[in-house]
Amino acid sequence: MTFFKTDKYRFFKTFGIIFFLLLIVSSCISTKKLKYIQNKSKDNVTNEFIPQQKVAYKIQPNDDLYIKISGLDEETYKFFNKESSDRQYMSNNASIYLNSYAVDDSGYVNFPFIGKILVKNLTIEQTKELIQKNVSEYLNQATVFVKLVNYNITLLGEFKNPGIYTVYNDKISIMEAFGLAGDLTDYGNRKNITLIRQTNQGSIVNYIDLTDKKLLQSEYYFLMPGDIIYVQPMRAKSLGLRTFPFATLLSTITTLILVLNYIK
Repeated sequence: MTFFKTDKYRFFKTFGIIFFLLLIVSSCISTKKLKYIQNKSKDNVTNEFIPQQKVAYKIQPNDDLYIKISGLDEETYKFFNKESSDRQYMSNNASIYLNSYAVDDSGYVNFPFIGKILVKNLTIEQTKELIQKNVSEYLNQATVFVKLVNYNITLLGEFKNPGIYTVYNDKISIMEAFGLAGDLTDYGNRKNITLIRQTNQGSIVNYIDLTDKKLLQSEYYFLMPGDIIYVQPMRAKSLGLRTFPFATLLSTITTLILVLNYIK
């Protein structure tokens, strides 16, 4: 009986140690894997990185443009604008699409009173200047405002809030985009971010290391309309240790010990 008692407690002691070690391993991920823009050298020298200028987006077929002409005489300029008279509806962001101009398959936008204007492969600034030139033939002191409506980015994978996000600024960095989605989860692999970008030649797949300071000088630091970012999970997630039912297991072990003591 004494042998049985000693052997039994030796077993549970060993099991308890293993359980405790598993609990420690499952509850932490190295902070080095969670840091962005790491200083991989041992010195604390401050480095200056000048980001590359964002490549201007060129308008493509099926894009949506918000175009507005303004001036001193609004009654005159309203013939050039497509605006909804329902102010309550205008409070909805979807109304922006209602009042936008679609670029057709040939790259033209059909603008009121002027007609079709070829805007394919033009930047927003170039399109603004082109419309300004056409409008100036009919009106004096006209001001043209052009904005890309369908500036959307897609964030998938190990984000706290993945989804499709609309960008209202002229440019957005990859760090700002992550902020929209609430940052990455602890399981997000920061060393192997997949960025899919649409070009005239097709889709281009790029891989980004968020821990490398060179990202600040990369051409992918600023995102483009239609960019898709996918964050892969780290291997730790596949082990499922954080989701393992340790509480249930511990309760079962405790119950088993009580039963064995009762039988004895």
